[in-house]
Amino acid sequence: MSKFDETTIIEELRNPKLKRKAFEAIVNHYSRTLYWQIRHIVVNHDDTDDILQNTFLKAWKSIDGFAGESKIATWLYRIAYNESLTFMKQQKDTISLDVDSDDEDETSNYAMQLESEEYIDGDKTQMLLQEAIAGLPAKQKAVFTMRYFNEMKYEDMSEVTGTSVGALKASYHLAVEKITKFFHIYEN
Repeated sequence: MSKFDETTIIEELRNPKLKRKAFEAIVNHYSRTLYWQIRHIVVNHDDTDDILQNTFLKAWKSIDGFAGESKIATWLYRIAYNESLTFMKQQKDTISLDVDSDDEDETSNYAMQLESEEYIDGDKTQMLLQEAIAGLPAKQKAVFTMRYFNEMKYEDMSEVTGTSVGALKASYHLAVEKITKFFHIYEN
């Protein structure tokens, strides 16, 4: 199967003899896209790889429950989105348990992590944008990255997140305002 045909893939997923081959095609087709969706949320390459692996593991475990009512991409984005938010919540909980940590140390550590990431080319504006995005609450960060980097339509985002289009638009608007404010503060 050289070309990815969703209808054929869904049919093959229902056939026990072709299920594994069909799932491999899904992994091959969506790995890069999902990787970058996750990476824009969590930044770190190793964490992204872990979340991507968890996404595909969950998809495989629940493949028999996939009825084909939504697109495969939407289903996978939903799993990746939830995995990313869970990871971010765990990270936040871990950081808040560190009583010796202060905000300046966290900001400094985050800036050093950004500088070491290969997908950020060292451009000052790009570094500042990533730092501003990192300061957003997890859900706003996810909505912003889906819209800004992936150019996802609000209707598709609604399917992925289970949130209304209006709420997503409001969340994106708030994220843009916070990022704009971050840049204004930085300039002064």
